[in-house]
Amino acid sequence: MQLIDLSVTMEYTEGEPVPVEIEYVNHEQGADLLGKPAGIDRTAFPSSMGLSIEFVKLTTHSGTHIDAPAHYGPLCEGQTAKTIEDLPLDWFFHDGVLIDCSEEPVNEPITAAEIEQKLTRMNYDIKPFDIVLLRTGADKYWKKAEYFTNFRGVTREATEWLVVRGVKVIGIDSFGFDAPFHAMLSEYKKKQQSACLWPAHIYGREKEYCQIERLANLDKIPLNTGFTVACFPIKIRNCGAGWSRVVAIINV
Repeated sequence: MQLIDLSVTMEYTEGEPVPVEIEYVNHEQGADLLGKPAGIDRTAFPSSMGLSIEFVKLTTHSGTHIDAPAHYGPLCEGQTAKTIEDLPLDWFFHDGVLIDCSEEPVNEPITAAEIEQKLTRMNYDIKPFDIVLLRTGADKYWKKAEYFTNFRGVTREATEWLVVRGVKVIGIDSFGFDAPFHAMLSEYKKKQQSACLWPAHIYGREKEYCQIERLANLDKIPLNTGFTVACFPIKIRNCGAGWSRVVAIINV
């Protein structure tokens, strides 16, 4: 069995618009912290060392994470949209389908026609609960400012094309699932149409699905199909997203 890590490391980088903050408490400091309630310090501990700890400040959308329907809007399919802790576990352990979209221009979004064409070349029909991974190559910009701006995004129509076929989880190796923020805002200024703003996300108000953002190493998966994806999200109360350690499992 081969396991391929498809997640980025949670850390401070230029690619995160909201910086991840990590405060490290080393073993000596940890001893002082643990001993304080009893009035002792590190000198009471073996080798003057206790236990280390880290304090982390970040958003639910930092690093590799899964967006729940509640992120897209308060309602989905006419019902209260599910938050991350409410989602069925079995959505997140299924057959994977890797679609390579890395050859197209970075300023062109992934369309339904492109997905359909590539699946035809693969001789594969999407089935319900497949976990679809869209490789664009944008993860090469991770840790760089360009990570926030240079990626393709997915159209509403492409999202709908997959979701109506029973897909519940769609992943991509870029900062966001829709087009870059600056591109959507620029288009809105020109057209003055609300449909220009986060269209793939907002489709999630109509049909229930999740998206994985900020995947990595999709180029390391040697198969387009015939592998399994595990991507269980962390349970966080009443949140629209949760972090995930996404793994491709290949039986060899």
